[in-house]
Amino acid sequence: MILTLLLFFLSALTIYFACEFFVNGIEWVGHRLNLGATATGTVLAAFGTALPESAVTFMAVVFGESPEQKDIGVGAAMGGPLVLATLAYAVVGLAIWRMHRVSCINADQPRLARDQAWFMGIFIFKVGLGLLAFAWKPWLGILFVGVYALYVKRELSNDEACADCEDLEPLKIRPNDNSPSMAWACAQTFFALLVIAGASHVFVNQIEIIGVALGASPHVAALLLAPVATELPEIMNALIWVRQGKERLALANISGAMMIQATIPSALGIAMTPWLLDAPLLAAGLLTLVSIGILWQRFRRASMSVGVLSGVGALYGVFALYLAWYFLL
Repeated sequence: MILTLLLFFLSALTIYFACEFFVNGIEWVGHRLNLGATATGTVLAAFGTALPESAVTFMAVVFGESPEQKDIGVGAAMGGPLVLATLAYAVVGLAIWRMHRVSCINADQPRLARDQAWFMGIFIFKVGLGLLAFAWKPWLGILFVGVYALYVKRELSNDEACADCEDLEPLKIRPNDNSPSMAWACAQTFFALLVIAGASHVFVNQIEIIGVALGASPHVAALLLAPVATELPEIMNALIWVRQGKERLALANISGAMMIQATIPSALGIAMTPWLLDAPLLAAGLLTLVSIGILWQRFRRASMSVGVLSGVGALYGVFALYLAWYFLL
């Protein structure tokens, strides 16, 4: 257990420092592509940091030999959005208050509201599929991939002018170069992603070992522990960007990661498993929608505050209590 705890903390620190290189590199890639802060966060950063959780779902549903192993993939596909919609947004809210002592949010709130609306529509559809059984359901996985491609097209075509360019820090692997090339920016971003992926794999394994040691069932690990572990890169990125005063990038990264979680892992699960949701999975879906509904309303009215953003994290606590009641009683 001592070795497990050591690896747990070392992998978490490795993820954080690798994310420092990743967010720095991805900002320069977005700058070279003349993308604004929102598109950089929702598309580039979100796609990169969503790889660990997508890999968990892929490995579980494609190579899992037992229903329990495939449950891990389905749990990650449903638990990931819950973590992002509650804990990740709450971390941003608390970090803004802790680091800047302000109550307002510096972000493109109408655009974030549109993202929440897209997510709600997709998520309601995928939860509805989990209540039905029919022969051609697996083919609907293609539809989710198509929706994500449409979302990316919309984000890139409606992007604002390149923002925060004056706040760009020097590329970490080229600290004395005031204008590093796209090749250097991509190289730093790619190698940072490799480190994040490797450290995330170690982190997930330690989470599972700790869960077993605490007597948690595989279902609980899939729903409660694994998603927190695999969403760690997004949370780390958000903390780094908030520390730098770039709330727009932090919120856009979470919003874009949610769109990926609602489509790509779900497409894998729908295509390769029966995709029938039990009570805990439905509870995860319901609480995700409650959180997104609150966020959508506040973003739509451009009235989001640090308090509301932080408060949605309590819904994850509600889910943890529900799981404890469900599995212990």
